Amino acid sequence: MTHFSRLLLCFVLISFNAFSQKEQKSSFQIVPLGIKGGIDEKNLSAYLIAPSNTKDFVCLDAGTLNAGIEKAIENKVFKVSTSEVLRKYIKGYLISHAHLDHVSGLIINSPADSSKTVYATEKCMEMMENHYFNDQTWANFGDKGVGLPLKKYHFQTLNLGEETPLSNTSMTVKAFPLSHVNPFESTAFLIKNEDNYVLYLGDTGPDSVEKSDKLKALWTAVAPLVQSKQLKGILIEVSFPNEQPDQFLFGHLTPNHLMTELYALEELAGKGSLKNFKIIITHLKPPSKNIAKIKEQLKSQNDLGLKIIYPEQGKKIEL
Repeated sequence: MTHFSRLLLCFVLISFNAFSQKEQKSSFQIVPLGIKGGIDEKNLSAYLIAPSNTKDFVCLDAGTLNAGIEKAIENKVFKVSTSEVLRKYIKGYLISHAHLDHVSGLIINSPADSSKTVYATEKCMEMMENHYFNDQTWANFGDKGVGLPLKKYHFQTLNLGEETPLSNTSMTVKAFPLSHVNPFESTAFLIKNEDNYVLYLGDTGPDSVEKSDKLKALWTAVAPLVQSKQLKGILIEVSFPNEQPDQFLFGHLTPNHLMTELYALEELAGKGSLKNFKIIITHLKPPSKNIAKIKEQLKSQNDLGLKIIYPEQGKKIEL
């Protein structure tokens, strides 16, 4: 091999390596503040999301805040105080539905929080205003609703299917309806930054049990983003193992139902489109033996080649 040929080969290898690193570069960072559904009040649904290499986080649901931030600081995800993360890093909240395990952290921490926006669909926002921030169960920290609004939070109602900028970030959100103990509504949030997306689902039952087409409509909307590899991952719940009877799901998923729904997504996006696709499993309900069973069942049923991720409280995930 000539000296020129060696130089050319080195240039090609370096260029390929740089291209590969660029391709693998993460677009989003997710910091789970709470990962469970159920009785552990220190570890309930809440996920910070921000573009990579920024501190511009929005919180997807807010069941647990303070305890989760403390865990993240312990894990050296954040190197500032709990108060600074709460007040300065979290730019707003996206609330999927108003069940307490998704909003209790927001309510309890509101006196210590800074001014920012709370985003929710109309039905969810009505419940927040009428039942929580109502000057009876809790002071009204919002800028509308009953009682005396203290105007710390701006309550912004999301129109379904409409792209909305998330204040003080470079991200936008589009909301989609979900069925959660029909006719109760939950929400899926499609987060966009530049040309990249992450999909977060609040609590949801399968279409077959909920007698709904809401998940089918959601999969139809995001299938092109799976095809183009712009969708970097999906956060979706699995609350119970397969042994849980359908009549006692209460608007949640099992491994069987999750895989059925993901088969439907793959059918729309194309065969093999979900191989190595990142699925982050949320809202696992205690006891621990049930969580272990869910993980075992998902592993054995994963014939789509999914990259299944189980988040840990206070440990960062890159997407």
